[in-house]
Amino acid sequence: MNYRLIIYTLGWVLSFEAVCMILPMVCGFIYGEKEALIFASCILICLIIGRLFISFSPKNKVMYSKEGFVSVALSWLFISIFGALPFIFSGAIPNIFDAFFETVSGFTTTGASVLSNVEILPKSIIFWRSFSHWIGGMGVIVLLVAVLPLSGGGNFHMIKAESTGPSVSKLVPKVKQTALILYGIYVVMTITQIVILLFCNMNLFEALTTTFGTAGTGGFGIRNDSFTGFSDSAQITVTIFMILFGIDFSVYYFIFVKRMFKTGVTSEAKTYLGIIIATIALISYNCRGMYESIWENLKHTAFQVGSIITTTGYTTADYNLWPEFSKAILVLLMIIGACAGSTGGGIKVSRIMILLKSIVKEIKIAAHPKSVHKLTMNGRTLQHETVRAVNVYMMAYLIIFAFSVIIISRDGYDFTTNFTGVLATLNNIGPGLGTVGPTGNFGMYSNLSKFVLSMGMLAGRLELFPLLVLFSPYTWKK
Repeated sequence: MNYRLIIYTLGWVLSFEAVCMILPMVCGFIYGEKEALIFASCILICLIIGRLFISFSPKNKVMYSKEGFVSVALSWLFISIFGALPFIFSGAIPNIFDAFFETVSGFTTTGASVLSNVEILPKSIIFWRSFSHWIGGMGVIVLLVAVLPLSGGGNFHMIKAESTGPSVSKLVPKVKQTALILYGIYVVMTITQIVILLFCNMNLFEALTTTFGTAGTGGFGIRNDSFTGFSDSAQITVTIFMILFGIDFSVYYFIFVKRMFKTGVTSEAKTYLGIIIATIALISYNCRGMYESIWENLKHTAFQVGSIITTTGYTTADYNLWPEFSKAILVLLMIIGACAGSTGGGIKVSRIMILLKSIVKEIKIAAHPKSVHKLTMNGRTLQHETVRAVNVYMMAYLIIFAFSVIIISRDGYDFTTNFTGVLATLNNIGPGLGTVGPTGNFGMYSNLSKFVLSMGMLAGRLELFPLLVLFSPYTWKK
Protein backbone atom coordinates (compact mmCIF):
# COMPACT_ATOMS: atom_id res chain seq x y z
CA MET A 1 0.00 0.00 0.00
CA ASN A 2 1.41 3.36 -1.04
CA TYR A 3 0.41 5.36 2.07
CA ARG A 4 2.24 8.51 1.02
CA LEU A 5 0.30 8.59 -2.25
CA ILE A 6 -3.01 8.28 -0.39
CA ILE A 7 -2.08 11.09 2.04
CA TYR A 8 -0.88 13.18 -0.90
CA THR A 9 -4.26 12.71 -2.63
CA LEU A 10 -6.15 13.65 0.55
CA GLY A 11 -4.10 16.85 0.69
CA TRP A 12 -5.34 17.86 -2.73
CA VAL A 13 -8.92 17.00 -1.74
CA LEU A 14 -8.78 19.25 1.33
CA SER A 15 -7.17 22.03 -0.72
CA PHE A 16 -9.99 21.70 -3.24
CA GLU A 17 -12.56 21.91 -0.42
CA ALA A 18 -10.88 25.08 0.85
CA VAL A 19 -11.31 26.66 -2.60
CA CYS A 20 -14.98 25.61 -2.65
CA MET A 21 -15.60 27.34 0.70
CA ILE A 22 -14.63 30.68 -0.83
CA LEU A 23 -18.06 31.04 -2.48
CA PRO A 24 -20.11 30.70 0.75
CA MET A 25 -17.60 33.01 2.46
CA VAL A 26 -18.22 35.65 -0.23
CA CYS A 27 -21.96 35.05 0.18
CA GLY A 28 -21.57 35.72 3.90
CA PHE A 29 -19.72 38.99 3.27
CA ILE A 30 -22.40 40.10 0.78
CA TYR A 31 -25.16 39.55 3.36
CA GLY A 32 -23.06 40.96 6.20
CA GLU A 33 -23.00 37.72 8.21
CA LYS A 34 -20.45 36.79 10.87
CA GLU A 35 -20.40 33.30 9.34
CA ALA A 36 -18.16 34.71 6.60
CA LEU A 37 -15.32 34.78 9.13
CA ILE A 38 -16.16 31.22 10.18
CA PHE A 39 -15.79 30.09 6.58
CA ALA A 40 -12.50 31.97 6.40
CA SER A 41 -11.22 30.04 9.43
CA CYS A 42 -12.43 26.75 7.92
CA ILE A 43 -10.62 27.60 4.66
CA LEU A 44 -7.45 28.21 6.63
CA ILE A 45 -7.78 24.88 8.48
CA CYS A 46 -8.32 22.95 5.23
CA LEU A 47 -5.41 24.71 3.52
CA ILE A 48 -2.95 24.13 6.38
CA ILE A 49 -3.78 20.44 6.72
CA GLY A 50 -4.05 20.05 2.93
CA ARG A 51 -0.62 21.56 2.29
CA LEU A 52 0.83 19.44 5.09
CA PHE A 53 -0.54 16.28 3.43
CA ILE A 54 0.69 17.38 -0.01
CA SER A 55 4.19 17.67 1.44
CA PHE A 56 4.12 13.86 1.67
CA SER A 57 4.43 13.77 -2.12
CA PRO A 58 5.69 10.26 -2.96
CA LYS A 59 8.44 9.44 -5.41
CA ASN A 60 6.26 6.70 -6.87
CA LYS A 61 2.98 8.21 -8.07
CA VAL A 62 1.69 5.06 -9.73
CA MET A 63 -1.75 4.38 -8.25
CA TYR A 64 -3.11 0.86 -8.45
CA SER A 65 -6.66 -0.33 -7.91
CA LYS A 66 -6.36 -0.78 -4.12
CA GLU A 67 -4.91 2.69 -3.58
CA GLY A 68 -7.57 4.12 -5.88
CA PHE A 69 -10.47 2.66 -3.90
CA VAL A 70 -8.97 3.60 -0.52
CA SER A 71 -8.11 7.14 -1.69
CA VAL A 72 -11.64 7.76 -2.96
CA ALA A 73 -13.34 6.37 0.17
CA LEU A 74 -11.08 8.38 2.50
CA SER A 75 -11.50 11.49 0.35
CA TRP A 76 -15.26 11.40 0.79
CA LEU A 77 -14.93 10.83 4.52
CA PHE A 78 -12.45 13.71 4.90
CA ILE A 79 -14.44 16.14 2.77
CA SER A 80 -17.55 15.34 4.83
CA ILE A 81 -15.78 15.72 8.19
CA PHE A 82 -14.14 19.04 7.30
CA GLY A 83 -17.26 20.18 5.44
CA ALA A 84 -19.21 19.86 8.69
CA LEU A 85 -17.02 22.42 10.47
CA PRO A 86 -19.01 25.50 9.29
CA PHE A 87 -22.21 23.97 10.69
CA ILE A 88 -20.56 23.23 14.05
CA PHE A 89 -18.56 26.46 14.42
CA SER A 90 -21.55 28.66 13.47
CA GLY A 91 -23.89 26.86 15.86
CA ALA A 92 -26.33 26.13 13.04
CA ILE A 93 -25.97 22.40 13.80
CA PRO A 94 -24.00 22.09 17.05
CA ASN A 95 -24.36 18.30 17.41
CA ILE A 96 -21.39 16.58 15.72
CA PHE A 97 -23.44 13.60 14.52
CA ASP A 98 -26.14 15.90 13.13
CA ALA A 99 -23.57 18.09 11.37
CA PHE A 100 -21.82 15.04 9.90
CA PHE A 101 -25.18 13.62 8.74
CA GLU A 102 -26.16 16.92 7.09
CA THR A 103 -22.78 17.30 5.37
CA VAL A 104 -22.65 13.72 4.12
CA SER A 105 -26.20 14.16 2.86
CA GLY A 106 -25.07 17.25 0.97
CA PHE A 107 -21.95 15.84 -0.68
CA THR A 108 -23.57 12.50 -1.52
CA THR A 109 -26.49 14.47 -3.06
CA THR A 110 -28.96 12.69 -0.79
CA GLY A 111 -30.87 15.68 0.56
CA ALA A 112 -31.98 14.00 3.80
CA SER A 113 -31.91 16.52 6.62
CA VAL A 114 -32.01 16.77 10.41
CA LEU A 115 -33.29 20.35 10.24
CA SER A 116 -36.94 21.32 10.69
CA ASN A 117 -36.52 25.03 9.92
CA VAL A 118 -33.96 25.91 7.24
CA GLU A 119 -35.24 29.46 6.71
CA ILE A 120 -33.70 30.66 9.98
CA LEU A 121 -30.21 29.63 8.85
CA PRO A 122 -27.75 32.30 7.65
CA LYS A 123 -27.60 32.69 3.86
CA SER A 124 -23.97 31.58 3.72
CA ILE A 125 -24.78 28.33 5.55
CA ILE A 126 -27.73 27.68 3.22
CA PHE A 127 -25.45 28.39 0.26
CA TRP A 128 -22.78 25.94 1.52
CA ARG A 129 -25.46 23.34 2.22
CA SER A 130 -26.75 23.56 -1.36
CA PHE A 131 -23.34 24.01 -2.99
CA SER A 132 -22.20 20.72 -1.44
CA HIS A 133 -24.73 19.03 -3.75
CA TRP A 134 -23.10 20.52 -6.82
CA ILE A 135 -19.61 19.56 -5.63
CA GLY A 136 -20.61 15.96 -4.98
CA GLY A 137 -22.88 15.61 -8.00
CA MET A 138 -20.27 14.97 -10.67
CA GLY A 139 -17.72 13.90 -8.08
CA VAL A 140 -14.76 15.45 -6.32
CA ILE A 141 -12.28 12.99 -7.77
CA VAL A 142 -13.51 13.40 -11.36
CA LEU A 143 -12.40 17.03 -11.21
CA LEU A 144 -9.15 16.32 -9.36
CA VAL A 145 -7.95 13.69 -11.84
CA ALA A 146 -7.80 16.45 -14.43
CA VAL A 147 -5.04 18.16 -12.43
CA LEU A 148 -3.43 15.49 -10.23
CA PRO A 149 -0.06 14.36 -11.61
CA LEU A 150 -0.61 10.60 -11.33
CA SER A 151 0.63 7.87 -13.63
CA GLY A 152 0.20 4.19 -14.35
CA GLY A 153 -3.55 4.42 -14.93
CA GLY A 154 -4.13 5.86 -11.45
CA ASN A 155 -6.61 8.40 -12.70
CA PHE A 156 -8.85 5.71 -14.15
CA HIS A 157 -8.80 3.67 -10.92
CA MET A 158 -10.02 6.73 -9.02
CA ILE A 159 -12.74 7.58 -11.54
CA LYS A 160 -13.85 3.95 -11.53
CA ALA A 161 -14.14 3.98 -7.74
CA GLU A 162 -16.21 7.18 -7.70
CA SER A 163 -18.36 6.78 -10.83
CA THR A 164 -21.85 5.34 -10.77
CA GLY A 165 -23.05 2.28 -12.65
CA PRO A 166 -22.03 -1.33 -13.33
CA SER A 167 -19.17 -0.39 -15.68
CA VAL A 168 -17.04 2.65 -16.45
CA SER A 169 -15.64 3.61 -19.84
CA LYS A 170 -13.64 6.54 -21.18
CA LEU A 171 -15.22 8.95 -23.67
CA VAL A 172 -11.81 9.68 -25.17
CA PRO A 173 -8.48 7.80 -24.88
CA LYS A 174 -7.10 10.09 -22.15
CA VAL A 175 -8.77 9.95 -18.73
CA LYS A 176 -8.03 13.61 -17.96
CA GLN A 177 -9.80 14.71 -21.13
CA THR A 178 -12.79 12.52 -20.19
CA ALA A 179 -12.96 14.24 -16.79
CA LEU A 180 -12.83 17.69 -18.40
CA ILE A 181 -15.55 16.77 -20.92
CA LEU A 182 -17.86 15.50 -18.16
CA TYR A 183 -17.37 18.63 -16.05
CA GLY A 184 -17.74 20.83 -19.13
CA ILE A 185 -21.18 19.34 -19.82
CA TYR A 186 -22.05 19.64 -16.13
CA VAL A 187 -21.11 23.34 -15.99
CA VAL A 188 -22.95 24.22 -19.22
CA MET A 189 -26.16 22.54 -18.03
CA THR A 190 -25.82 24.24 -14.64
CA ILE A 191 -25.41 27.72 -16.14
CA THR A 192 -28.32 27.10 -18.50
CA GLN A 193 -30.67 26.26 -15.64
CA ILE A 194 -29.55 29.25 -13.58
CA VAL A 195 -30.31 31.61 -16.47
CA ILE A 196 -33.75 30.09 -17.08
CA LEU A 197 -34.67 30.25 -13.38
CA LEU A 198 -33.76 33.94 -13.31
CA PHE A 199 -36.52 34.42 -15.90
CA CYS A 200 -38.90 32.47 -13.63
CA ASN A 201 -39.07 35.24 -11.00
CA MET A 202 -36.24 33.84 -8.88
CA ASN A 203 -33.50 36.05 -7.47
CA LEU A 204 -29.85 35.08 -8.00
CA PHE A 205 -29.49 33.40 -4.60
CA GLU A 206 -32.59 31.27 -5.16
CA ALA A 207 -31.57 30.39 -8.71
CA LEU A 208 -28.06 29.35 -7.65
CA THR A 209 -29.03 27.26 -4.65
CA THR A 210 -31.93 25.60 -6.49
CA THR A 211 -29.73 24.75 -9.46
CA PHE A 212 -27.01 23.33 -7.21
CA GLY A 213 -29.60 20.94 -5.77
CA THR A 214 -31.04 20.07 -9.18
CA ALA A 215 -27.71 19.57 -10.96
CA GLY A 216 -26.38 17.36 -8.19
CA THR A 217 -29.83 15.72 -7.86
CA GLY A 218 -29.56 16.47 -4.16
CA GLY A 219 -32.65 18.40 -3.17
CA PHE A 220 -31.77 20.45 -0.09
CA GLY A 221 -34.57 22.99 0.02
CA ILE A 222 -33.97 26.63 0.89
CA ARG A 223 -37.53 26.95 2.16
CA ASN A 224 -39.37 24.90 4.76
CA ASP A 225 -41.95 23.84 2.16
CA SER A 226 -39.16 22.67 -0.19
CA PHE A 227 -40.40 23.75 -3.64
CA THR A 228 -44.12 24.24 -3.07
CA GLY A 229 -44.00 28.03 -2.85
CA PHE A 230 -42.20 28.67 -6.14
CA SER A 231 -43.94 29.58 -9.38
CA ASP A 232 -45.30 27.05 -11.88
CA SER A 233 -42.63 28.04 -14.40
CA ALA A 234 -39.88 27.38 -11.85
CA GLN A 235 -41.39 24.02 -10.94
CA ILE A 236 -41.65 22.98 -14.59
CA THR A 237 -38.06 24.08 -15.24
CA VAL A 238 -36.75 22.09 -12.28
CA THR A 239 -38.82 19.05 -13.31
CA ILE A 240 -37.22 19.05 -16.76
CA PHE A 241 -33.67 19.59 -15.50
CA MET A 242 -34.00 16.94 -12.77
CA ILE A 243 -34.84 14.43 -15.48
CA LEU A 244 -32.03 15.70 -17.74
CA PHE A 245 -29.42 15.43 -14.97
CA GLY A 246 -30.58 11.85 -14.37
CA ILE A 247 -29.41 10.78 -17.85
CA ASP A 248 -25.93 9.37 -18.49
CA PHE A 249 -23.71 12.34 -19.40
CA SER A 250 -22.07 10.33 -22.19
CA VAL A 251 -25.41 10.55 -24.02
CA TYR A 252 -25.01 14.33 -24.27
CA TYR A 253 -21.42 13.94 -25.39
CA PHE A 254 -22.29 11.64 -28.28
CA ILE A 255 -25.38 13.64 -29.30
CA PHE A 256 -24.01 17.18 -29.16
CA VAL A 257 -20.25 16.70 -29.57
CA LYS A 258 -20.02 13.65 -31.79
CA ARG A 259 -23.36 14.33 -33.53
CA MET A 260 -24.29 10.67 -33.15
CA PHE A 261 -27.97 10.60 -32.16
CA LYS A 262 -28.69 6.91 -32.79
CA THR A 263 -25.66 5.59 -30.91
CA GLY A 264 -25.83 8.36 -28.34
CA VAL A 265 -29.29 7.58 -26.95
CA THR A 266 -28.61 4.34 -25.11
CA SER A 267 -31.16 1.65 -24.29
CA GLU A 268 -30.78 2.64 -20.63
CA ALA A 269 -31.75 6.26 -21.39
CA LYS A 270 -34.76 5.09 -23.43
CA THR A 271 -35.88 2.77 -20.62
CA TYR A 272 -35.38 5.52 -18.05
CA LEU A 273 -37.56 7.97 -20.00
CA GLY A 274 -40.12 5.22 -20.63
CA ILE A 275 -40.38 4.50 -16.91
CA ILE A 276 -40.91 8.20 -16.18
CA ILE A 277 -43.69 8.57 -18.76
CA ALA A 278 -45.44 5.36 -17.63
CA THR A 279 -45.32 6.17 -13.91
CA ILE A 280 -46.53 9.75 -14.45
CA ALA A 281 -49.54 8.35 -16.32
CA LEU A 282 -50.30 5.73 -13.64
CA ILE A 283 -49.96 8.06 -10.66
CA SER A 284 -51.88 10.89 -12.35
CA TYR A 285 -54.77 8.50 -12.97
CA ASN A 286 -54.60 7.11 -9.44
CA CYS A 287 -54.53 10.63 -7.90
CA ARG A 288 -57.40 12.01 -10.00
CA GLY A 289 -59.74 14.15 -7.90
CA MET A 290 -57.06 15.03 -5.32
CA TYR A 291 -56.20 18.34 -7.01
CA GLU A 292 -58.23 21.24 -8.35
CA SER A 293 -57.48 20.57 -12.00
CA ILE A 294 -55.92 18.04 -14.34
CA TRP A 295 -53.01 20.46 -14.82
CA GLU A 296 -52.30 20.63 -11.07
CA ASN A 297 -52.46 16.85 -10.85
CA LEU A 298 -50.09 16.36 -13.79
CA LYS A 299 -47.68 19.07 -12.60
CA HIS A 300 -47.30 17.66 -9.10
CA THR A 301 -47.11 14.07 -10.33
CA ALA A 302 -44.43 14.82 -12.93
CA PHE A 303 -42.41 16.82 -10.39
CA GLN A 304 -42.49 14.06 -7.77
CA VAL A 305 -41.77 11.27 -10.25
CA GLY A 306 -38.81 13.23 -11.66
CA SER A 307 -37.61 14.07 -8.15
CA ILE A 308 -37.83 10.49 -6.82
CA ILE A 309 -36.41 8.54 -9.77
CA THR A 310 -33.46 10.95 -10.09
CA THR A 311 -33.12 10.84 -6.28
CA THR A 312 -33.24 14.64 -6.11
CA GLY A 313 -35.71 14.89 -3.25
CA TYR A 314 -37.41 18.23 -3.93
CA THR A 315 -41.15 18.17 -3.20
CA THR A 316 -44.17 20.21 -4.24
CA ALA A 317 -46.74 17.92 -2.61
CA ASP A 318 -47.04 15.70 0.43
CA TYR A 319 -47.07 12.31 -1.28
CA ASN A 320 -47.61 10.69 2.12
CA LEU A 321 -51.26 11.58 1.44
CA TRP A 322 -51.37 9.88 -1.97
CA PRO A 323 -53.14 6.53 -2.45
CA GLU A 324 -51.18 3.39 -1.51
CA PHE A 325 -50.81 2.40 -5.17
CA SER A 326 -49.04 5.67 -5.96
CA LYS A 327 -46.80 5.41 -2.90
CA ALA A 328 -45.87 1.86 -3.89
CA ILE A 329 -44.79 3.13 -7.32
CA LEU A 330 -42.69 5.85 -5.69
CA VAL A 331 -40.92 3.24 -3.55
CA LEU A 332 -40.11 1.26 -6.71
CA LEU A 333 -38.72 4.43 -8.30
CA MET A 334 -36.59 4.98 -5.18
CA ILE A 335 -35.09 1.53 -5.70
CA ILE A 336 -34.53 1.87 -9.46
CA GLY A 337 -32.95 5.32 -9.46
CA ALA A 338 -31.47 7.19 -12.41
CA CYS A 339 -29.06 6.21 -15.20
CA ALA A 340 -25.48 5.10 -14.66
CA GLY A 341 -23.04 7.92 -15.37
CA SER A 342 -25.49 10.59 -14.20
CA THR A 343 -25.56 12.59 -10.97
CA GLY A 344 -28.54 10.53 -9.75
CA GLY A 345 -28.51 7.76 -7.16
CA GLY A 346 -30.35 4.49 -6.72
CA ILE A 347 -29.47 1.03 -7.98
CA LYS A 348 -29.45 2.44 -11.55
CA VAL A 349 -31.66 1.58 -14.51
CA SER A 350 -28.84 -0.33 -16.25
CA ARG A 351 -28.42 -2.71 -13.31
CA ILE A 352 -32.15 -3.40 -13.20
CA MET A 353 -32.08 -4.09 -16.94
CA ILE A 354 -29.15 -6.49 -16.58
CA LEU A 355 -30.87 -8.32 -13.72
CA LEU A 356 -34.09 -8.70 -15.71
CA LYS A 357 -32.18 -9.89 -18.78
CA SER A 358 -30.36 -12.43 -16.58
CA ILE A 359 -33.67 -13.75 -15.24
CA VAL A 360 -35.09 -14.12 -18.76
CA LYS A 361 -31.89 -15.90 -19.84
CA GLU A 362 -32.15 -18.39 -16.96
CA ILE A 363 -35.80 -19.09 -17.81
CA LYS A 364 -34.87 -19.81 -21.42
CA ILE A 365 -32.01 -22.09 -20.35
CA ALA A 366 -34.33 -23.92 -17.92
CA ALA A 367 -36.77 -24.56 -20.79
CA HIS A 368 -34.02 -25.44 -23.31
CA PRO A 369 -30.86 -26.55 -21.41
CA LYS A 370 -28.77 -26.97 -24.54
CA SER A 371 -29.56 -23.54 -25.95
CA VAL A 372 -27.01 -20.72 -25.89
CA HIS A 373 -28.07 -17.19 -25.00
CA LYS A 374 -26.01 -14.02 -24.75
CA LEU A 375 -26.92 -10.92 -22.78
CA THR A 376 -26.71 -7.76 -24.86
CA MET A 377 -27.13 -4.05 -24.25
CA ASN A 378 -26.87 -1.27 -26.82
CA GLY A 379 -26.15 -3.90 -29.46
CA ARG A 380 -23.09 -5.22 -27.61
CA THR A 381 -22.59 -8.46 -25.70
CA LEU A 382 -22.33 -7.94 -21.97
CA GLN A 383 -19.10 -9.24 -20.48
CA HIS A 384 -19.36 -11.94 -17.82
CA GLU A 385 -17.46 -9.66 -15.41
CA THR A 386 -20.16 -6.99 -15.74
CA VAL A 387 -23.01 -9.42 -15.05
CA ARG A 388 -21.11 -10.91 -12.11
CA ALA A 389 -20.41 -7.45 -10.71
CA VAL A 390 -24.14 -6.58 -10.86
CA ASN A 391 -25.11 -9.79 -9.05
CA VAL A 392 -22.49 -9.25 -6.33
CA TYR A 393 -23.52 -5.60 -5.99
CA MET A 394 -27.15 -6.61 -5.42
CA MET A 395 -26.19 -9.14 -2.74
CA ALA A 396 -24.00 -6.59 -0.94
CA TYR A 397 -26.77 -3.99 -1.28
CA LEU A 398 -29.39 -6.29 0.29
CA ILE A 399 -27.09 -7.26 3.19
CA ILE A 400 -26.19 -3.62 3.98
CA PHE A 401 -29.84 -2.61 3.64
CA ALA A 402 -31.10 -5.35 5.98
CA PHE A 403 -28.49 -4.68 8.70
CA SER A 404 -29.13 -0.92 8.52
CA VAL A 405 -32.89 -1.39 8.98
CA ILE A 406 -32.27 -3.70 11.96
CA ILE A 407 -29.87 -1.27 13.66
CA ILE A 408 -32.03 1.85 13.32
CA SER A 409 -35.14 -0.12 14.37
CA ARG A 410 -33.70 0.05 17.90
CA ASP A 411 -35.02 3.61 18.05
CA GLY A 412 -38.58 2.30 18.03
CA TYR A 413 -40.07 3.98 14.97
CA ASP A 414 -42.53 2.24 12.64
CA PHE A 415 -41.42 -0.11 9.88
CA THR A 416 -42.43 2.21 7.03
CA THR A 417 -40.31 5.01 8.48
CA ASN A 418 -37.29 2.77 9.06
CA PHE A 419 -37.55 0.89 5.76
CA THR A 420 -37.92 3.98 3.58
CA GLY A 421 -35.45 5.90 5.77
CA VAL A 422 -32.70 3.42 4.93
CA LEU A 423 -33.89 3.26 1.32
CA ALA A 424 -33.83 7.06 1.05
CA THR A 425 -30.29 7.32 2.45
CA LEU A 426 -28.66 4.25 0.88
CA ASN A 427 -30.10 5.24 -2.51
CA ASN A 428 -29.25 8.94 -1.95
CA ILE A 429 -32.86 10.06 -2.36
CA GLY A 430 -33.61 12.27 0.64
CA PRO A 431 -37.17 12.02 1.94
CA GLY A 432 -38.85 8.68 2.50
CA LEU A 433 -42.31 7.87 3.81
CA GLY A 434 -43.86 8.06 7.26
CA THR A 435 -42.03 10.23 9.78
CA VAL A 436 -39.17 10.83 7.32
CA GLY A 437 -41.59 11.81 4.55
CA PRO A 438 -41.60 15.08 2.60
CA THR A 439 -42.86 17.08 5.60
CA GLY A 440 -40.58 15.37 8.13
CA ASN A 441 -36.85 14.92 8.72
CA PHE A 442 -34.29 12.55 10.25
CA GLY A 443 -33.61 14.62 13.36
CA MET A 444 -35.52 12.27 15.70
CA TYR A 445 -33.10 9.36 15.20
CA SER A 446 -30.38 8.58 17.77
CA ASN A 447 -26.74 9.45 17.13
CA LEU A 448 -25.95 5.79 16.36
CA SER A 449 -28.74 5.61 13.79
CA LYS A 450 -27.65 8.88 12.20
CA PHE A 451 -24.09 7.55 11.91
CA VAL A 452 -25.34 4.31 10.32
CA LEU A 453 -27.50 6.27 7.88
CA SER A 454 -24.57 8.60 7.13
CA MET A 455 -22.33 5.65 6.26
CA GLY A 456 -25.19 4.30 4.16
CA MET A 457 -25.26 7.54 2.19
CA LEU A 458 -21.52 7.33 1.56
CA ALA A 459 -21.79 3.66 0.59
CA GLY A 460 -24.64 4.42 -1.81
CA ARG A 461 -22.83 7.32 -3.47
CA LEU A 462 -19.64 5.30 -3.90
CA GLU A 463 -21.48 2.20 -5.18
CA LEU A 464 -20.75 0.26 -1.96
CA PHE A 465 -17.37 -1.31 -2.70
CA PRO A 466 -14.92 1.58 -2.12
CA LEU A 467 -16.30 1.91 1.41
CA LEU A 468 -16.32 -1.86 1.93
CA VAL A 469 -12.72 -2.04 0.70
CA LEU A 470 -11.75 0.70 3.17
CA PHE A 471 -13.08 -1.28 6.16
CA SER A 472 -11.91 -4.68 4.95
CA PRO A 473 -8.92 -6.19 6.84
CA TYR A 474 -7.73 -7.72 3.54
CA THR A 475 -7.05 -4.24 2.20
CA TRP A 476 -4.43 -3.48 4.83
CA LYS A 477 -2.59 -6.78 4.67
CA LYS A 478 0.81 -6.68 2.96
